[in-house]
Amino acid sequence: MFPNYGGCMQMQIQFPTVFHQQTKHHLTALRRPAILRPKSTSGICSGRRNQKIKSMRAVVQRVASASVEVEGRLISSIGPGLLVLVGLHEADVESDAEYICRKVLNMRLFPNEKTGKAWDQNVMQKNCEVLLVSQFTLYGVLKGNKPDFHVAMPPAAAKSFYASLVERFQKAYRADAVKDGVFGAMMEVKLVNDGPVTMQLESSKNTNGD
Repeated sequence: MFPNYGGCMQMQIQFPTVFHQQTKHHLTALRRPAILRPKSTSGICSGRRNQKIKSMRAVVQRVASASVEVEGRLISSIGPGLLVLVGLHEADVESDAEYICRKVLNMRLFPNEKTGKAWDQNVMQKNCEVLLVSQFTLYGVLKGNKPDFHVAMPPAAAKSFYASLVERFQKAYRADAVKDGVFGAMMEVKLVNDGPVTMQLESSKNTNGD
């Protein structure tokens, strides 16, 4: 084990050379076993504590049905469609919301009964529903055994940002086809995963404008 110098350790390998006389006039170099020395590489790579996450996250599940209850009261329910768990990062902006909305609504997660193709149609083409659920725990990072959520968007800012995301989905599809839970509430989310089919999205992966 080597001491931790604050960053990700990089091993620097040196090969000191000694000489051994083979004959009276010829020398050849032999190498001793490598000496491994830890080298601090601050700024090149970082440990878990320094990882920077800059993206909106979504876990998309194709469902036969899904619902949200709060304190025993039914808030929203859908039939066949998509249940989308949404995590907001503290640095998220409108372009992140636009990317997640566009990708979720256009993901071809449904079969086409007419052609027999398995991954051919999106939720809008199938005329199915979408249930959005805000979930800041998607940004949980374990410190020891305790989860930490410091990179999630603070509740005061996240509430209005999430509301605008729901509205964006409703405008891009149909208002009556997009439902959500209760922001900040302790929710019971029930679902029947169809497949199962579960996909993960991150807005930071949008590097080529797709």
